[in-house]
Amino acid sequence: MQISEKYNPQETEQKWYNYWMENKYFHSEPNDKPPYTVVIPPPNVTGILHMGHMLNNTIQDVLVRRARMQGFNACWIPGTDHASIATEAKVVAKLKSEGVNKSDITREEFLKHAWEWTDKYGGTILEQLKKLGCSCDWDRTRFTMEEKLSRQVIKSFVDLYNKGLIYRGYRMVNWDPEAKTNISDEEVIFKEQNGKLYFLKYKIEGSEEFLSVATTRPETIFGDTAVCINPNDERYAHLKGKNVIVPIVNRVVPIIEDEYVDIEFGTGALKITPAHDTNDYEIGQKHQLKMIDALDDDGNLNEHGLHYAGQNRFDVRKQIAKELQEKDLLLKAEDYVNKVGTSERTGAVIEPKVSVQWFLKMSEMAPQALEVVMNDEVKFYPEKFKNTYKHWMENIRDWNISRQLWWGQQIPAFFYGNDENDFVVAETIEEALVLAKQKTGNEQLTNDNLKQDEDALDTWFSSWLWPMSVFDGLLDPENKDINYYYPTSDLVTGPDIIFFWVARMIMAGLEYRKEVPFKNVYFTGIVRDSQRRKMSKSLGNSPDPLELISEFGADGVRVGILLSSAAGNDLLFDKDLMLQGRNFATKIWNAFRLINMWNHEDKPANTADQQTIEWFENKLNKTIAEINDQFEKFRISDALHLIYKLIWDDFCGWYLEAIKPNYGEGISKDVYNKTIYFFEELMKLLHPFMPFLTEELWQTISERSIEEALIVAQQKKAEGFNEEIIKNFETAEEIISGIRNYRQTKGISPREAVEVYTGASEFANEAVIRKLANVAEIYFGEKTAKPSFTFLVGANEVSIPLSENLDLGEEKKKTEEELKYLKGFLISVDKKLSNEKFVANAKPEVVEVERQKQKDAQDKIAILEEKLKSL
Repeated sequence: MQISEKYNPQETEQKWYNYWMENKYFHSEPNDKPPYTVVIPPPNVTGILHMGHMLNNTIQDVLVRRARMQGFNACWIPGTDHASIATEAKVVAKLKSEGVNKSDITREEFLKHAWEWTDKYGGTILEQLKKLGCSCDWDRTRFTMEEKLSRQVIKSFVDLYNKGLIYRGYRMVNWDPEAKTNISDEEVIFKEQNGKLYFLKYKIEGSEEFLSVATTRPETIFGDTAVCINPNDERYAHLKGKNVIVPIVNRVVPIIEDEYVDIEFGTGALKITPAHDTNDYEIGQKHQLKMIDALDDDGNLNEHGLHYAGQNRFDVRKQIAKELQEKDLLLKAEDYVNKVGTSERTGAVIEPKVSVQWFLKMSEMAPQALEVVMNDEVKFYPEKFKNTYKHWMENIRDWNISRQLWWGQQIPAFFYGNDENDFVVAETIEEALVLAKQKTGNEQLTNDNLKQDEDALDTWFSSWLWPMSVFDGLLDPENKDINYYYPTSDLVTGPDIIFFWVARMIMAGLEYRKEVPFKNVYFTGIVRDSQRRKMSKSLGNSPDPLELISEFGADGVRVGILLSSAAGNDLLFDKDLMLQGRNFATKIWNAFRLINMWNHEDKPANTADQQTIEWFENKLNKTIAEINDQFEKFRISDALHLIYKLIWDDFCGWYLEAIKPNYGEGISKDVYNKTIYFFEELMKLLHPFMPFLTEELWQTISERSIEEALIVAQQKKAEGFNEEIIKNFETAEEIISGIRNYRQTKGISPREAVEVYTGASEFANEAVIRKLANVAEIYFGEKTAKPSFTFLVGANEVSIPLSENLDLGEEKKKTEEELKYLKGFLISVDKKLSNEKFVANAKPEVVEVERQKQKDAQDKIAILEEKLKSL
C-alpha cells in the first residue's frame, strides 16, 4: 500500500465524486429494499451557495449516506424553485440595462427572456452542491417551472377551485412597490424604524375648533374618508354627528364612532384611510365608507394626491410636513419609533392596498394538518417548534395565492365577459371554452373570446406540492415512484419557513394522498457570525463556501460546520472549526500511515495487544449503540462528537499507542489484521460526515470492486458490549495518565522505568499499563516507606517512589504548599456543609457534590501528610 505523506483534498474530492457519479451510486429506482427518501428544500434558481445551504445540505447528505450504508434504498431528490419575485426582478433589471422596460413588451416576450436567463444562470447552486459532496440523485433533478410540475400546480388549482376552497375577492393586501406584486402576510418582515409622529389639525366644519389627529404617514391624508372616535370618549361627545375638513385636501368627511379606537392612545381620534391601512379597511367596510386609493403601483401619489401627483410617497411625506406647518395645520411633530412592514424579498416598505386577489381557504385544511403534528404523526426536532406551529395554525388566515407577476404558473381562470364574475376555471383554454359555452349558453364563443387572468400563482403554491410533484404524483397518482418513495422519510429545513412550506406541504399531502408527506422534520439553526448577526450578502459577513472548501477541503468544512450545530440552535460560525475539521482529516491520514509502516510478523499477539483489542471491540460496539441513539433523536452534531472522540482519543490516542510494536520489532499479523478491521469500521461510521477522505483510505487499504466501494458498504450493526471491560480499561488509562503526570511534573524521562506500589490486589490490563507507562515492577497490596509521588484511582492509592535524581528539599516545599492550599479549601467546604440553612434548602445533588469535594480533599490531605512523613 503506497500512501502519500499528506492528504490532498483537491485531488481526492474530484476523483471520487466522478467515480460515484460514473457508477451511479446516487441513483435510485424502486426495488425490494426499504426506501429512504429526502426531498431537497429547493433553492431559488437564482441562488448561489451560502452558509445556510452548507449546513442544511451537509445534514441531508449525512442522513442519506448513512441510510445507504444501513441497507436502505436512499433517494435524495434535488431541484430548484423558480422563485417568482427574485427571478422576475433579475430579468427586469437585465432588460432595463439593455434599454428595455417590462411594460413595453408582451408577456410571451418577457417569458422568453426569463427562460433564457434561467437556462444561463439558473442551477449554479446545484453544481456547487456537488463540491460539498452531496449525493443527490441528479438524474431526478426537478424544477418547479418545468412542464410536468407546472401541470400539477394548475391541476391542483382547478381541483381546489372546484371543491370551493379557492375563491376570488377584494381584500386588503401587502403591496410591494418594488416587485410590483402583492405578497403574503408571512413574507412581510417588520423592522423598527425611526420616524416622526405628526399631530394634524382637522378643523370641525363650520367652526374654528379642530380635532388633533396623530399619524406617522401624513402623505395618506389624500385617501382619508372619516375621522373615528370612541363612543365612550367624553372629550369628544359634543362632536358626535359632525364633520371635519381633511387638511390640504379640504375634503369634508364625517366623524364616526367605533369602540376599536383606544381612548388612551395618542389623541383618541383616528384618521380613517380605508385604502391604505388594514385596520382602517375593516372600519371602512363596517361603516360603508368610500374608498380612495391615492397611491399607484410604484408607491407614488396618483391624481388624488393633487399637486403631489407622480411623486414618491416618502418624498411627499417630507414636503407635506412643511406645507402643513406653513398653513398652520400641524400642531407638532415628535420623534417616534415604529415597526414598519417590509418585503422579505426586496426590502421595500410594504403599502397596504385593496385589490382583487385569489385566496385559498385555510380553515378547512388547517385542523388536520395541526392534528398530525400535535399527535407526532409528523415529528418535529427540536420539539419546541410544535408550539410555534400550533400558534400559527390556530390563528391562520386565508392564503393569498395570486401575484402580479409574469414569471410563474399563470392562474387558469378565463374571462369571457365584462362582469368580474364572468370567468371559468380550467386546466386548458380548450376545457375553459367548453365550460364558458355551458355557463353562457352561447355556442358561438371561441378561444378568442377568452382572456386568461394575468396573474401568476405564489411560488409557494408550487413548492407545497414538492414531495408529491417530484414523483409526478398528481399526474399519475398510482405510478410506481410515488407509491414507493412517498411519504418521504425526513425533511431538513429552517424554522423560518415552517409556515410558508412545512405546514402547507402537510396540508397538500393530506388533501391529495390522505397521508403526511414526511415522517420527521429536522429544523436547523441559523448560521450567525461572532456578533450573532445572521450571515447575509448584504452585511458582507458571510464567507464564500467554495473558498472555504478550497482552503480546508470539503470534509473539513462539513465537520467544522456540524461540530457546532446542535439541533434547532443557531450556529456561531467560527473558521477555527473548519481548521479543526481539516486537522481531524490529517490525524486520520497520519494514523493510517503509521499502521501502514509497521512490519507484520508471524507471531502470536502479546497480552497487552489482546487486552487492547478486547477493550476496543467493546468500546466500538458501545459507541455504535450511542451513535444510533443520537441519530434517532436527530442529534447529528452529538453523533459526530462521539465518532470524533472514538477516532481521535480512543483509536489514535490509546489503541494505536498500546499495540505499537517496540522499536525495531514488527507487529503480529493477527493484530495488524484486527487493526485494519477496526480502521475500516471507523471509516464506515465516519463516511457520511467525511465522504472523500474515507473513500480514499478505503480504496487504498485494498483493491475494491464497484460493489465494494465504501459509499455502499454496510455499517456494522450494534452488538452487545461488556461495560466492565470498558470501565477496566478506563481505569488503566487513569493509572497510565497518573504515571505520565509524575514524569512530566518531575521532569523524569519516559525511558526511566518506574516501580509502582498500590493498595489494590490487582490491575486489570496490567500488561497495557506496564507497556504504556514503562513500569518495571508493580507491588500489589503494599505500601512504600520511600518518599513517593501518590495519586488516587477510584478508592485505590497508587504510589511511585521518587527518582534519585529529584531534589527532595524542593519536593518537600511543594508538598507543604499543596497541603496548605487543600486544608484551606477543606475549611471552606466544611463551613458550607455545617450551614444547616444551605443543607436544608439546596438541591440534594448540589449538597452531594459538596460532600464529594469534602471526601476528595480529606483523602488527598491524608496522602500528602503520609508523603511529608516519608520525605
